Amino acid sequence: MIDFLLSESTAPASVVLVRFITGCVFFVEGIQKYLYPDTLGIGRFIKIGIPWPHVMIHVSAGAEIIFGMCLMIGFLTRISSIPLIINITVAIISTKVPMLFNKGFWPTVHESRLDFTMLLCLIFLLMVGAGAVSIDQKLVDRK
Repeated sequence: MIDFLLSESTAPASVVLVRFITGCVFFVEGIQKYLYPDTLGIGRFIKIGIPWPHVMIHVSAGAEIIFGMCLMIGFLTRISSIPLIINITVAIISTKVPMLFNKGFWPTVHESRLDFTMLLCLIFLLMVGAGAVSIDQKLVDRK
């Protein structure tokens, strides 16, 4: 398993586009959790019922900032995808599933489009790796 996570990517250089925008979205969202604590940070975590919100906000925002940056530069891409997959899955379960029951299918589909796009991008990056334009590839080339 570790070999796969640190293995060479055969993905084309164009993967940099998916990797960079996915990383940017998480990085920016993580920062905003601290900039707007009442609406996007601790206040939101309390409102939606996340357990231990005063701790989990730092876990969530920290993961988004650190691993989002790793994706942007292509460093440990496959490994960085895993905590972000967990992060976005918790977000979908804690916000979009209740919305489905309260507001119905179409409003939920509309509101969850970015969440599912990010989830699929992360799964893609986990599968194909960082691509040719990345620190990961430079590390593999040095072996």
